[in-house]
Amino acid sequence: MYARRYGLIRTLAPLHVGASEGEESGNLNLIFRDPFTQTGIIPGSSIRGRFRADARDSKEINSDAIDSWYGNSFGDKRRNEAGEEKAFIKEGSVKFEYASLLWLPVFCPGQPVVWVSCPRLLRRYAATADPALLASVPDPYSCSETLKGRSDQEERTLFFNLGFMTVKPFPGLQQWVPEPLKSEVPADRLVVVSDADIGMIHDMALYRQSRVKLSDSMKKVDGGAFFNLEALPEGSVLVFPLALKPDPAQTWQPFAESASQDLYFGGLESVGFGRCHVSLMSCAASKPAAEVA
Repeated sequence: MYARRYGLIRTLAPLHVGASEGEESGNLNLIFRDPFTQTGIIPGSSIRGRFRADARDSKEINSDAIDSWYGNSFGDKRRNEAGEEKAFIKEGSVKFEYASLLWLPVFCPGQPVVWVSCPRLLRRYAATADPALLASVPDPYSCSETLKGRSDQEERTLFFNLGFMTVKPFPGLQQWVPEPLKSEVPADRLVVVSDADIGMIHDMALYRQSRVKLSDSMKKVDGGAFFNLEALPEGSVLVFPLALKPDPAQTWQPFAESASQDLYFGGLESVGFGRCHVSLMSCAASKPAAEVA
């Protein structure tokens, strides 16, 4: 029987988890996407790898605990009863699922930045954190009751780079902001769009940067090595489910005495990408899990 937990990720810098240089045709380094909403994700294997790497760097966590939590390293071998070395695979007691977007900051020209989501992403969060929320999933094209739009009428009009959007106030939308992030995601700037439109708005909101490889001897592009990359913007909120297999000998406590910590995801730390704040939570209680057992 698995114990259910979940993690919250808030990006503190642009986040690129996807193709690296030269892996995509046209030199466009894309991020990984959910096939249904076309919004950015972090694969569970990437989250697990980050936790494992940080645990290895910690002087307070021994190697036996790391193997127990995350499984042993690829290529490990053990001797069997006959004295032969065989490949050894140990299943980790902590299971990581992929992280999906919960709220995405989007720039509206001439208006405040709003945080956007859609019913499908909200339902995944509710199923993970608090199933009671499933009974009150917001309607598409709804917004916070106190959202400032281009008019003071009952319906609010937002202006995105792709055009105008009319949304209606929805009571209680602030309950969809996790407790640890209420000071980071303004309750008066929440917008819910349809599952069909979230992908287009998501692509409009992405951070994009052009990069080149310069010659070693002068400021000149070396061999036409020019490529673009995309990343989730700073302020994005993602959620990932966790499953913990009971293991009385090794209680999982990756952040020492804290329930949250800054971690880096993706492969572009050297250019200032990937810094995130990760919080571990108990399901349904919306309280940090100081010790996840």
